[in-house]
Amino acid sequence: MDAQTVVAIIGLLERDAIAVWIDGGWGVDALVGRELREHDDLDLVAELRHSKRIVELLNGLGYELVDGRAPKSFVLVDAPGRQVDVHPVAFDVEGGGVYEMRDGNTWTYPGQGFTGRGTVAGRPVRCLSPEVQLLVHAGYELTDKDYEELRILREELSA
Repeated sequence: MDAQTVVAIIGLLERDAIAVWIDGGWGVDALVGRELREHDDLDLVAELRHSKRIVELLNGLGYELVDGRAPKSFVLVDAPGRQVDVHPVAFDVEGGGVYEMRDGNTWTYPGQGFTGRGTVAGRPVRCLSPEVQLLVHAGYELTDKDYEELRILREELSA
């Protein structure tokens, strides 16, 4: 998943008035304004109500739904193997994004998490805030790349 593909996907969704926030590795890269490593996927947080349209639009770019479906996370992959992982949320009255996990539990992205801004290939994008990126990374078993991303985020936060 290269930067030009990320920008093309974000642009396509935004032209259809669908706001998305970049999460995961590309979210960290967007926050620091540079690509830190190669990525095989793009993690997006989007409003649940746009899920069907997101699938339709990405189908138009050659992506096929291969796993999951709204209201839970879903994954689309294109022929070269680039993956888009969508985490649909329903916003609550406090502005938090309530996400239904595959195990049936819910997790809420704090409202301040949706204030993140960054750049990918020089293009301004929405992304989860640094604080929420740190929080999200605490939700699963970390790999070496995750530890490196967390180190860089902490450096950026303290700068």
